[in-house]
Amino acid sequence: MDLVYSPSVWLLLAAVVFIILYTLKVWTQSSARNFPSGPLSLPVIGHLHLINLSRPSKALIKISKRHGNIFRIQLGSVEMVVLTGYETVKEALVDNADAFAERPFVPIFNDIFHGYGIPFSNGENWREMRRFTISTLRDFGMGKRTIEDKTTEESGFLIKELELLKDEPVDLSPYISVAVGNILSSIVLGRRFDDYQNPTLLRVLQLTYENLRYVGSPSVLLYNVFPILRFFSGDRNRLMKNVDELHSFLRETFLKHLRVLEQDDQRGFIDAYLVKQIEEKENPKSYFHEKNLLSVLVTLFSAGTDTTIASLRWALSFMVKNPHIQKRVHEEIDRVIGSSQPQFHHRKSMPYTNAVIHETHRVANVVPMNLPHATGRDINFKGYHLPKGTYVVPLLESVLFDKTQFERAEEFYPEHFLDSEGKFVMQPAFLPFSAGKRVCIGETLAKMEVFIFFTSLMQKFSFHAPPGNLNFEVKPAVGLTSPPLPQKLCIVRRS
Repeated sequence: MDLVYSPSVWLLLAAVVFIILYTLKVWTQSSARNFPSGPLSLPVIGHLHLINLSRPSKALIKISKRHGNIFRIQLGSVEMVVLTGYETVKEALVDNADAFAERPFVPIFNDIFHGYGIPFSNGENWREMRRFTISTLRDFGMGKRTIEDKTTEESGFLIKELELLKDEPVDLSPYISVAVGNILSSIVLGRRFDDYQNPTLLRVLQLTYENLRYVGSPSVLLYNVFPILRFFSGDRNRLMKNVDELHSFLRETFLKHLRVLEQDDQRGFIDAYLVKQIEEKENPKSYFHEKNLLSVLVTLFSAGTDTTIASLRWALSFMVKNPHIQKRVHEEIDRVIGSSQPQFHHRKSMPYTNAVIHETHRVANVVPMNLPHATGRDINFKGYHLPKGTYVVPLLESVLFDKTQFERAEEFYPEHFLDSEGKFVMQPAFLPFSAGKRVCIGETLAKMEVFIFFTSLMQKFSFHAPPGNLNFEVKPAVGLTSPPLPQKLCIVRRS
């Protein structure tokens, strides 16, 4: 008897055959060009069916357990190579730094920066802006005692604000945000904001926080894969509205600075840039124009505040969750510093507190995906051929939680940074600020800020869960960065 197939059955069979042929084609192409392989991809969507867009790093780590430390992943038409584990990431970003120093085209970052500034520019524009920014930040105190003194002073203002609070649970995020924001403001604008309720500073910090949430939201990640979704992505449109508002504030700031600009008495980064712009006004190829200034400043306000704020909030949350660790930090502060003002050099005499801070940076995992890289030239890497322009994801979370590097990788365990005698020891896989040519330019500043603010707060207060919260948990927010979700803590003045 002849078999009769309905149209739906024929359609299903055709789909199965198409998927098999498509998979064979992709596999054959990868093998022919000696490119990393990966899991089964589907037509149109690629590997999107395997990725939780709220926590993509988790899915990539899971894939690596089956496909190794270097594998191919495809999201829509965007093909990328994922690198996991300390040894693989280090070999790319450090041992082959020049080859992996470029950035790929990412729609949302192109919308924000248009190829200008530092994080998502390439070539000479990137080199010139990075060189000038690092040099100027150093001139205004980064890595020097000048900015440390400002941070020490600001920690005093922060403590005074917290001492005014009533004895009830409070979300410390706004206070920590303003304190950190004031350090950046003193560098960029040449002044701090006296009022912790200043609406201008609070608005800039709010815009920065929201933007980093939007950039890493599932809808924007889908937009990066399918740019046509720009007409439907609410988060993308809200993000661009925020960027426009931030640009308006910055342009207004430029004008104010220009009106009183003195070349021999520069107040901050903006003044230094404007002076450089005037010096090069006759150079038609100058990189010192408004588009680069706006892009650099957006980066400084974002990277210069959000990750430090997040790290401090994580640190206090870890103290609440681990009261025995908090007790040891208090004891070391009392023994080494006493009632004196904490200074950055104290870290050398405070191995346990220093270890706690480093473990915070590790476990907080504030930038789990890292920023994407691209190969600047053809390279043979770990047995594979990666052509120029290959989109590369060096997964930082896989480095910070590498079980071959950290004994109890999934736990908050300060002893990862202590030797058998209790002395501080740096771990090579400690790369929360990335590595290589694209390492975070604010790493030195962030480490100093976190140490001074954290030890100052711990010197004056103890931190506890609100009454009745017997299972205090800390969860990360969704976004390009991962601060802890807001929650209230109890702060108690130490006698």
